[in-house]
Amino acid sequence: MASLRLLATLHAADRAMSVTELAAAIGVDQPRASRLVQAAANDGLVEREADPDDARRTRIRLTDSGRAAVHDATSHRRGAIEAALEGFTDEERAQFATLFARFARGLHGRRP
Repeated sequence: MASLRLLATLHAADRAMSVTELAAAIGVDQPRASRLVQAAANDGLVEREADPDDARRTRIRLTDSGRAAVHDATSHRRGAIEAALEGFTDEERAQFATLFARFARGLHGRRP
């Protein structure tokens, strides 16, 4: 799950990011982020590039294979959600969306 968050974060940012930035964005510590980046690099999903502001550092960029993996995961998730909602009426979908948004706000400690 964290590896997909890493890839999705890079995809959404549409730019190379440092391991420190990635760690903060996906909610893990820097050593965990480094391990996730290494695994993704080994799989050809990300690549390292020199940081133009500091040649001692690297930034992480999504590869074409990484973009495809994000697309596949997103498509799979979207298909599963659409299948689960297939029997819902438009009114039930609207009610579900309202209740789910309320649930998500509560999960994150926010109030409407």
